[in-house]
Amino acid sequence: MAKKSYKSMDDFASASGVSRPTLSKYFDDPSQIKEVTRKRIEAALKKSHFEPNLFARHLNRKRTRNIGILVPTMSDPFYVQVVSLIELELREKGFWPVQISSHTRPELEAEAVRTLLSLKVAGAIVAPLGAGSRRSALERLRDAIPVVCFDNPADADLPYVGNDNAQSMAAIVQYLCRSGEPPIFLEIPHMTENAGERQAGYRATMAREGHSPLVIDCDAPPSWEFERLGYEQMQRILANGGLPGKTLLCANDRFAFGAMAAAFASGLKIGRNDACDVRIAGHDDHPLSRYTCPSLTTMAQNAPEIAAKSVELLLAHIESEDDGTTPVTNKVILEATLVMRESA
Repeated sequence: MAKKSYKSMDDFASASGVSRPTLSKYFDDPSQIKEVTRKRIEAALKKSHFEPNLFARHLNRKRTRNIGILVPTMSDPFYVQVVSLIELELREKGFWPVQISSHTRPELEAEAVRTLLSLKVAGAIVAPLGAGSRRSALERLRDAIPVVCFDNPADADLPYVGNDNAQSMAAIVQYLCRSGEPPIFLEIPHMTENAGERQAGYRATMAREGHSPLVIDCDAPPSWEFERLGYEQMQRILANGGLPGKTLLCANDRFAFGAMAAAFASGLKIGRNDACDVRIAGHDDHPLSRYTCPSLTTMAQNAPEIAAKSVELLLAHIESEDDGTTPVTNKVILEATLVMRESA
């Protein structure tokens, strides 16, 4: 027997022998309606091709079940990892993730804000571009819906979940000082606040350990192509007299990947044993860090907790907006974990 087709919720409700509001309740939460009515709807569904347009139904509500996720790029596996975890957290709690990338461009970040608002998302979890962000766009988003930032705090006074850069830099600098020569810090362009915080953490820890900090600034124009920047910076260092020391600490893992590739290309042996020419360490525990050769020593950001706390904080702000209360927490700072591998 051929299954029937229906053009609208009203048509299907009429054919099922239930009211339109009852059918809406069923698709929101089947447990809200009586068992006999639920079975009647389910029997009608089996005999039809009917699929409700849930997205359109949500847009008609005062508050939808859609949550926006905005990140600078999806070519960075760290963001892919965190966004995937955020999506799973939201799905478990009955929300629909709507993910957009700004492709590291301020005008596209502003456009993404307009898109999320037009989709009437209930809230948004955002990793801002940082120095490149248009403050007015983030303020517009903040004024319209609950927003939580992760990885990089915004200037717009928004709730934030991120890494404790002072703690993480202290841990890896202390480890490198214990296990060999004190590290030289390879800086990255200050695209986000993390860069400045990590340099400050490096300097403070070196001073506490009784060593003079040495920071090599990145000579290239600002860019999110950290692997290329790391490769070119290491090439410049080697071409201008060689390494000033045997231990290099990079501001993030992606920069370290490039530095390692350039060191290898020049014939240097990377690793922590005495026969090696240089030790190289990073920060973040990028998903590919364990697969470099040698595997990269780094500080692991707590990606699962960043995702879980971002969702928890956002839903708390949505709930507080609904009931008129004030959320208890506005900032969550998470410690990182030292991951000792073969590169340092």
